[in-house]
Amino acid sequence: MTYDFLDSELLSRLGALPVESRVPMMGSMAGRHRSPHRGSSVEFAEYRKYVPGDDTRRLDWKAFARSDRYYIKEFEADTNLRAYFVVDASGSMNFAGQGESKVSFARRIAASLSYLLVNQGDASGLSVCTEKLHLEVPPSRRPAHLQRIFETLKNLEPGGETGLVPALHQIAEKIGQRAFVVILSDLFTEPDGFAEALQHLRYRKHDISVFHLMDPQELAFEFERPHRFVDLEDGTSVVVEPTLVVDEYHRALEEFMIAVRDKCHDANADYQLVPTDTELEPLLREFLTARLPKKGGR
Repeated sequence: MTYDFLDSELLSRLGALPVESRVPMMGSMAGRHRSPHRGSSVEFAEYRKYVPGDDTRRLDWKAFARSDRYYIKEFEADTNLRAYFVVDASGSMNFAGQGESKVSFARRIAASLSYLLVNQGDASGLSVCTEKLHLEVPPSRRPAHLQRIFETLKNLEPGGETGLVPALHQIAEKIGQRAFVVILSDLFTEPDGFAEALQHLRYRKHDISVFHLMDPQELAFEFERPHRFVDLEDGTSVVVEPTLVVDEYHRALEEFMIAVRDKCHDANADYQLVPTDTELEPLLREFLTARLPKKGGR
């Protein structure tokens, strides 16, 4: 099946870039990502002193010749990655000023990265959260599983108030092993509550990335005549003369954006502000490239 939020040519061009984890992962099988456990792969990690019971086949005899002491070679144990895409489906995600809605942009990011992950042999899952609904598609590495993710994204209909914070706490409790958690939201929630959820994920040693989706009209607030502004989450409305409140609006918005960004950094989470008129390919290419292991390390 074809989906209008998937670009096969874009996926083909990005296919050479792997989706890497920034922290050691704990998967269920061999893969390309670092594990916190030591193993016997081909990449050397460190030496440690021999203790009775160790496998003598891993003794480094050259080190013994130099030091007259027994040392064991340890190697990185590589494992597979499990990703959870958390899509905010509150009413505000339906907003589209002069182009694509925030939920549509989130749909394209989640679908594209899910495809790339499964294509490289890793597992991808999806969590859709509103105030009353927390719908989960458990992660799987089977290619056929992608259709379930895509169908869930296709049928996603935002509405109501945000349930992002409780959903993140639930995910932090539910995921037993380290995972890659990607949050796609406009983050219209209290920054302190969001920070607590991020710290919960960090405590569980997950690799966190946040895509902060905002419409260009929300950022610019360029209106020339009185407008009725409707809250897409609770339905309340207010008539405003934009020229009278534009300065106050920008001050409040800047405070909110700085608070959200700082909370993400405090939790060691990747943070990206993404206006919804951003080109998807450069955004994903930069995101994937920034996560590649630095030269000389992993």
